[in-house]
Amino acid sequence: MVIRPAALRRLSRCAAAAAVAALAVSLPAQMAPGKAFPPLSAAGLTGGTLPDTAGKVVIVDFWASWCAPCRASFPAYSRIQAQYASRGLVVVAVSVDDSADPYSAFIAKMKPGFATLLDSKHALVADVQVPTMPTSYLLDRSGKVRFMHPGFHGDRTVDELNKEITALLAEPPPAP
Repeated sequence: MVIRPAALRRLSRCAAAAAVAALAVSLPAQMAPGKAFPPLSAAGLTGGTLPDTAGKVVIVDFWASWCAPCRASFPAYSRIQAQYASRGLVVVAVSVDDSADPYSAFIAKMKPGFATLLDSKHALVADVQVPTMPTSYLLDRSGKVRFMHPGFHGDRTVDELNKEITALLAEPPPAP
């Protein structure tokens, strides 16, 4: 039996398409606005204390010690936490570093004014399907993702977050 080159190319494309389809089915969908964010308390995070987030507007920021934009974002998130904490905002930064040493060194140097936790087993980052470092998710008071910010773009990201946070804090709390 002789397989002609054109037929071989078609078979190859079909096999590649089937592999991509199978992969897409096996991976959880990337977190997007409108979806409920996974509970932080069930994620097996270490390295710090998880603050109470029930009924609060929450920024969950995924970062890594080796990420230059992450270093730039930490002072901004500290200012945001200080500005809005009394109105019901909580910032939680989740490191995807593989071990506690680089995580701890980064925290010691940056001295953030918000909660930081370590996802060394990459369970939460895999569940959320974080596209890039850093990426932040802004959650409403019911725990649903309302806004997503891949990367950190300085004043532009801060301006967007300020508008979004102000709008979310103005919304009534969810009914019990």
